[in-house]
Amino acid sequence: MHAADDATPRPDTTDPRRRAVVVTASDGVASGHREDGSGDAVTDLLTDAGFTVVERLVTPDDRAAIAARLRERCDVGDAPALIAITGGTGFGPRDVTPEATRDVIEREAPGLAEAMRAAGRAVTPMADLSRGVCGVRGTTLIVDLPGSPKGAVESLTAVRGLLPHAIDLLAGDTRRHPPGHGQHGEPATS
Repeated sequence: MHAADDATPRPDTTDPRRRAVVVTASDGVASGHREDGSGDAVTDLLTDAGFTVVERLVTPDDRAAIAARLRERCDVGDAPALIAITGGTGFGPRDVTPEATRDVIEREAPGLAEAMRAAGRAVTPMADLSRGVCGVRGTTLIVDLPGSPKGAVESLTAVRGLLPHAIDLLAGDTRRHPPGHGQHGEPATS
């Protein structure tokens, strides 16, 4: 068997629908006192999933600063299809990422946040302490992830398979549906 025979086909990473930005909301990372392990882990996972991470941003745990970062990336002509933001989803006094995300999104995507918490709950009951939200601004999907590398990867893994279809729908491509997505229990056809 040749190496190419067992290679998994990968999506076209030049496709604008597979462009992602990773934002880390962390006072420690922003001040240079802590490594950005979560941002690194999220970038690696997205790259493995066929996304091109076109930008990495860091912001302190400040609601206005986080919201400004999200708006500035969503409201440009080359807006990414996905923004994955890690950090600030807990109960700490400086954990304000969900509030900042809600300030920016136009429509919430609660099923994604529920799926992430449900997957985390299978590993630890602490997953229910994540207040992360997901939603849409324009044609960009914003996904809040926990600040720990492990929690961020577990949460993103829980929804990774849904992201391409969600992004295709946001781009207006409603013609194709994944298998099992048919109406009235009928299998979908491509």
